[in-house]
Formats: sequence, structure tokens, C-alpha cells
Amino acid sequence: MAKKDYSNLTKDQLLEVIEKLESKKKYGLVWDEERVPEKVVTDCQDKLPVLTEVKGKQITTDENEPTHILIEGDNYHALSVLNYTHKGKIDLIYIDPPYNTGNKDFIYNDKYVEKEDTWRHSKWLAFMNKRLELAKELLTDKGVIFISIDDNEQSQLKMLCDSIFGEQNFVANCVRRRRKTQANLAKNIAPVHEYLLIYTKSIELLNLNKLSYTDEFIKKGFANPDNDKRGLYQTGPIARPKNSSNREHTLTMPNGRKITAKWSCSEETFQRYIEENRLVIPRGGEGMPRIKIFLSELQGQIANTWWDDVASNDDAAKEIENLFGTNAAFSFPKPTDLIRKVIELATNKDTTVLDFFAGSGTTGDAILQLNKNKNDNRKFILCTNNENQISENVTFQRIKKVIEGYQTNSGESIPGLGNNLKYFKTSFVANNRNKDQLKIDITKRCTEMLCLKEGIFNLLKEEADYKIFQQGKSYLAVYYDFANASLDELKEEMNALKGEKVLYCFTVDNHGLDKANFRGWKNIRLEPIPQKILDVYKRIFKN
Repeated sequence: MAKKDYSNLTKDQLLEVIEKLESKKKYGLVWDEERVPEKVVTDCQDKLPVLTEVKGKQITTDENEPTHILIEGDNYHALSVLNYTHKGKIDLIYIDPPYNTGNKDFIYNDKYVEKEDTWRHSKWLAFMNKRLELAKELLTDKGVIFISIDDNEQSQLKMLCDSIFGEQNFVANCVRRRRKTQANLAKNIAPVHEYLLIYTKSIELLNLNKLSYTDEFIKKGFANPDNDKRGLYQTGPIARPKNSSNREHTLTMPNGRKITAKWSCSEETFQRYIEENRLVIPRGGEGMPRIKIFLSELQGQIANTWWDDVASNDDAAKEIENLFGTNAAFSFPKPTDLIRKVIELATNKDTTVLDFFAGSGTTGDAILQLNKNKNDNRKFILCTNNENQISENVTFQRIKKVIEGYQTNSGESIPGLGNNLKYFKTSFVANNRNKDQLKIDITKRCTEMLCLKEGIFNLLKEEADYKIFQQGKSYLAVYYDFANASLDELKEEMNALKGEKVLYCFTVDNHGLDKANFRGWKNIRLEPIPQKILDVYKRIFKN
């Protein structure tokens, strides 16, 4: 890199350089994010993102079941929209971002970032920083984010997340065995692992679930070689080390052999173990006794940082092949087994999960499986671009198949799991410098955002000045008219409805709605538009 020449700078310019240098971090991750700004970010100075529903791609099986969301578009724009609709509402974020290997896996400003690119790491960090800052705002106070990554950017990502989420909110850096076998193509050591970096919004509030004894993840450590009617078990030692504080005494084995040691149980308890057939003594009764620990009696166990008990990436490729007839439909997918473990650790039955690097849609598939198997009501939001038609031909088609049913590559018919889906695209409103005109333009285009914010999607009535939507016993009205000419008509419509009701009403007043105009409205929540949307965008885009 050429050395900078400061010799021709004025005194004021030199002072400005010094101030910048002194304001820089003295410790932590530093990169050059201004040298190559990201186009999707700078574009938002001139246009503001909104959502448009793709008609014909909605999937409805039962309106009483969860409605999930797929957003097609750059995830920076999708996250910006979600900062209005879902700030503080996401319980779990799982992402599998580009690993920046230099092998055509990371696109920045419409070009693949090559391994030889001098600014390779800076581009990736700038890309991730913008998105993780937006993602943090979406998490609930107890929310948690899991990020898959490998050695190319793991160390940089750890420091970036320390900066964004706070070093104190680091939970773990789990190591996952991503392949069961190794290819001896590496020069020195064959990599068979990757990482799962975990952070939370607030470590004091985080309470990850234990793994239930019914979970396949912990069943793998249990067996039942003697067909004990109590089921699967592990064995644990009852003799303690010589330096233990336990009392030393003599126990008599079932074959009459006496052993003097420091034991974790009394003579009476040991006798009960014998009577209850809880003892296992190796080598035909000549080894040290061990106690059976039955899986059915456990309350669950906490997860650890070594994840070799979940499916491999090869298994994920087979899942894609079963769905699409070929594993070429999507490269490097994650297995649903992995995502199910993440979801079960970090969420409960009625939670919202976001994946803004949705890829083939594994996260959505995993949640649909859990909802069906455990009668849960988790909801997912998936975001992906449509590079090579991935959103339309892979992500959407996978979710559609899993919801409605499909036939595997081998001809097996797989029944549908149910649930519903709404498909949106990011689109844009010109950032008109006339503020009143901008408010009018945003109001006309924000309807789908409001539906997403409230979780109310079904159009009940549409007039020139307003629309009414319904979801079960909940109702959403959006009023667009500046002159309020038909507001009384809308009042009669809404007052006749029974249930939870909300009205989003256009106003140019930055301070909100004049409640004097809404006397006689029954049991309705009032929300002004579009100022709150513009306030969010002002914070994000610094407009």
C-alpha cells in the first residue's frame, strides 16, 4: 500500500487527520469500511425500502396455524424493514453467512471477492457489521443469535460480535463436526469442523433450554445391552479418587468380593443399588462397580461446545437431493438436524425465528418439522436474495414442498406438514426531498409492512381510502386519505367488528394523531403513519 503524503495539507486539514487518528480504537477490531462502500447501503440515501407481496405465492393450509414469512431481496434492505416491523420481537436468529473463502462464495458490489483481494477481510467485515448491527435491534431482551462460520473469518467475527453485542454477552463458540470422513487432499491437516458462535442480547436474562432425554442429540450416548425394562442408560462410577473427601469404607460385591475405597454411597445405598439392578460390574464381576443412569429419569442436560452428534453436511446434501432430485440445486446447505438442535436449545413453543441468510430454507424446514412433531407454534422469517433464482426456485419451492407434501428422489411420498406462508419482495420509494410528498409516498406503499408488523394478512375490505385486514379475531385498518373524507365510514365498519382492532392512519403531523378526531371509535388502538417508519429509516440511513 502506498504511503500517504501529508506534505501539502493545510493546518486545518492536518488537525482533522490528527483528530481522526486520536479518535480511533486503541484496542479491538479495526478495518477500512469507507474505502469500498457497499452499494446496497449507499443506495438507501436515494430510495427507502418497503415490502410488496408476491401474489400467487401465498400458501394457506389452515388459518389457525402459524403464518411464516419469506422475503426476497438484499438482506440489508429486509433487515431495515424489519427494524420497523419487528424491533425487539425476534427470539432467535440463526445465520449461515458467506465464509469468505475466496472461492466464489462472497459477493460484494456485484463481484465475487477473490482470495487475493487486498481488501477482502475489510469488505466482509463492513458487510457483516452493517447487518449484525441491524439484527441486534431485532432481538428480544432474552434473544440469542447463532452464527455458523469457519476458520476464514472466525477470529474476526468473534471480535466484531464482541464489539456489537458486548464481550459480556458472549455465550459460547461451539465446534461442530461438519463431515464424518476426511478427504486427504489438505497439505497438512484435513479440516472436518466449523464453528457456531453464540451471543445474546443480555447474558443476565439468557436461559437456554436443556436437552430433553427424548432428543436424538443425547440419546446417542445411551444404550441398553441387558434389555433393562427401564430403557436406555449410561453408567457412572461410584468409587471416588483417593484424594476425595468421601469416607473410605468397604463394600461387598454381589459375588462376595470386598472392595475398600472412597465411595460416593453408603453401604445401605449400595445394597439398594444391588436390589434394584442398578449395578454394572465389568469383567465378569471383577471390575469396579458402576451405577446405571437411566435416560428416562434425567431432567435433561445442558449442551456443550463439542457438536459431533448432529447430522453432517453430506446429510444436508442428501436432504436437498430428496427434495429436488439433485443435490446441485444448492451448494453447501446445513442439515435440518443442526437447526433443530439450535431451535430447541434457544426457543420455546411460541417464538419467532429469523434467518437472513436463508439459502435453501433449512431453518424454515426445521421449524415446520418441530411444529408438526411437537404441536408448537413457532414462526419463521426467512430473507434471501434471488441470485440465480434461489429464492423462487429453491427457498420457496422447498418450503412449499414441506408444507404441501412431495415425492422424494426414490419415489417415496412425504405428507405435507401444514402451516402457511406469505412471500414478499423488497421494493423502494424514492427518497423525495419534499418531506410531505415523501410521507404521502411512504403511506401509499407501507401496507404490507403494517400487515407484517401486526401479523394480520387477509384482505377483508378494500376502498379507495382504506383497507381492512383480518387474521382470526384480529383486525387491521389502514387509512390513506389526507382529507379524512371517509373516516366516519371506516369508523362504522370497524365498530361493527368484534375482536382486537388497530387503525393505522395517515397524518403529516410528526407528533401523531389528534385523538379528538377519533371519538366514538370502540376498542381500537391508534397508530400514526408514516412518521414512525421514517424515524427508523433516519436512524439507520442517517438521512
